[in-house]
Amino acid sequence: MNLPQELPVMTLPEATLFPQALLPLYIFEPRYRKMLADALNSHRMFSIAMQRPDRKREAPLPVAGLGLIRVAVGHRDGTSHLILQGLTRVALEEFVQVKPYRVARVRPLATPPCDTVVADALLVKVRELLKEWLALGEPFPFPFLPKNAKPSAPTDFSSQAILSYLESLTNPELAADLISCAVLRDAADRQAMLEAVDVETRLRRLTRFLVLEVNRKKERGRE
Repeated sequence: MNLPQELPVMTLPEATLFPQALLPLYIFEPRYRKMLADALNSHRMFSIAMQRPDRKREAPLPVAGLGLIRVAVGHRDGTSHLILQGLTRVALEEFVQVKPYRVARVRPLATPPCDTVVADALLVKVRELLKEWLALGEPFPFPFLPKNAKPSAPTDFSSQAILSYLESLTNPELAADLISCAVLRDAADRQAMLEAVDVETRLRRLTRFLVLEVNRKKERGRE
């Protein structure tokens, strides 16, 4: 897919869009209504950037998720519900427009080659920890679209169905992103994972996170 060099940017507090993940959105601000209309009439893409937590005025972080509008439902009052599906990580290099909505010159962040043996071994460990995490009662949210499902179709989003889908993935990069979307609840953790372009780094961070979560859950169970 050819990506435009300049794309709209939607800045949201604590929001992260990982590649292949789904992000449901409600569009109600006038500037974003305009942005959505323009996107639907062209490339159907825009970026989701997290707001800098230390700023009160709008200040998007420089690494964002680029998404494709998969479903958009407009309402009589001018608002819309939509589902955005992540395509890739992008660096926001320069803002070429700020009104009525921000437009940035973007650069896709390519994933560097990794040691497949190491990545596969790390993914096996992540899956083992994920199973243990789920066995301790942690649920999955609605993070992504299972294989062969249509965005508008009723889908089984049970923990077991999603775990089965994750286990069917043989690509460590895709698995790392989708598991991150599913398990990382802290905004800073998600942004750090989004900014990690190296697959091994993502998998090692996921391993550390899941080890800590499993140990915490076990400790609470002993109390």
